[in-house]
Amino acid sequence: MGKTSIAKIYNAHVSLKKSIEICDLIRYKKVEDAEKLLERMNSKTSKKILELLKNAKENARRLNLNLSKLYIKSAKADKGEKFIRPRSRARFRGRKMKSTHLEIILCEKNAG
Repeated sequence: MGKTSIAKIYNAHVSLKKSIEICDLIRYKKVEDAEKLLERMNSKTSKKILELLKNAKENARRLNLNLSKLYIKSAKADKGEKFIRPRSRARFRGRKMKSTHLEIILCEKNAG
């Protein structure tokens, strides 16, 4: 296979359902094509995944991988931690919030 580059975000405040849909869209695509696709989408989730993809691309550059041959080997979204966002003043209970774990693995495609 070759060298891989990994980027992860834990407890991102984005929708799990939308994250899974976007990860399914960009999986196995070239990095440039996935970046163009994510830049055209207008959602909080796509912006967070685009930020993660740029981090993975920078990690690949530091590992001296060929950036023109990179493709997305794996893109996944998993359930994160649940937490309670506090309310103001004398409210007893806050609002339950959920988070999402995101992970992208880039791999260099061999010419063969």
